[in-house]
Amino acid sequence: MQIRDATPDDLPAILAIHNDAIENSVAIWTDEPVDLAERAGWLESHRRQGFAVLVAVEGDELLGYASLSAWHTKSGFRHTVEDSIYLHPDATGRGLGRELLGALIERARAGDYHVVVADIEAGNAASIRLHASFGFEHCGTVREVGIKFGRWLDLTTMRLPL
Repeated sequence: MQIRDATPDDLPAILAIHNDAIENSVAIWTDEPVDLAERAGWLESHRRQGFAVLVAVEGDELLGYASLSAWHTKSGFRHTVEDSIYLHPDATGRGLGRELLGALIERARAGDYHVVVADIEAGNAASIRLHASFGFEHCGTVREVGIKFGRWLDLTTMRLPL
């Protein structure tokens, strides 16, 4: 398996993983799938702003992607980034999330950021455990701040000071 920077050629596979997460999980709090143009704009925006977008590939198959993004857009938050990790449903449980998160943390350090934040749906125990294993500390859980599939969702925030 290889971790590398995403390219425009990766967008169809990134789109498929992203839309699967929208349609079948509470990992992305959006109700409607997106199209290739939206993902292309997302990738270009990340590149323009200097935020990492990484992919995990094995042979010709893209198994997952991860990114750093602005945690908030106000200038006072410019030294804080948020991580996101999404895997193909058939690629879970193989350590890919760990590889991607480790690579993102390295990029955050190289980018001279001060803190990485993870905003995680509170029921996602695997993601919470993964982040804790890298030293992320639990900052709190805000109850019922999102809704998807007709149910209220809680948001757990974790942070890793760099």
